[in-house]
Amino acid sequence: MSERILLVDDDEGILRTLRITLKARGYAVEAVMTGTDALLTMAQNPPDLVVLDLGLPDIDGVDVLRRIRLSSRVPVIVLSARHQSEDKVEALEEGADDFVTKPFGSDELMARIRAALRRGGHDGLDDTAAFVCASFTLDFATTTATKVSDEAVHLTPTEWRFLAVLARHRNRLVPHEAILKSVWGPSYGRESNYLRVYANQIRRKLELDPAHPRHLVTEPGLGYRLVE
Repeated sequence: MSERILLVDDDEGILRTLRITLKARGYAVEAVMTGTDALLTMAQNPPDLVVLDLGLPDIDGVDVLRRIRLSSRVPVIVLSARHQSEDKVEALEEGADDFVTKPFGSDELMARIRAALRRGGHDGLDDTAAFVCASFTLDFATTTATKVSDEAVHLTPTEWRFLAVLARHRNRLVPHEAILKSVWGPSYGRESNYLRVYANQIRRKLELDPAHPRHLVTEPGLGYRLVE
């Protein structure tokens, strides 16, 4: 069965072009032009991936993303004409898997869709040994995170992939490029802002003192390490 992609954009020209391109590559496509219709489709017939515009006529795309993440781990690629860094950060913080700025090349978007679908099908977490430190425990086989106080912590799929890369090389430096390629795919390597966003999110959830992290450590200009 073909993987099914939900396109959410109020630009009829973009929807028509993407529908033709995706169908030519063997995907099943559903296209809607409002946030309301996107949420209805998610509830009635969940897709394998969502391509979501932020500038929708009824509900802001970030709010649509926020509502999707209340009940679904489906990969979401945000497609937007908003170029400001804070817009990208907000979308990523609300659970977007990727952010593509308009105008975009169809080959680039197709590559990002393929990468997101691969990640959605297999997170590669089962083969990562549990990580235990003084502040929290990460069980990658069950995707269970617990703070030292026994408080359960919810981590997004992307946060789990980020931590798994570091946990496989625990206590050692993992360069920016290696993390990006492992978490987002081989076409990535320069999007260090993604890493800053996710590292800060994870610290707020897991570290006892997020402003002075002991376990998820930044090596400025180089990468990150997860310290036991």
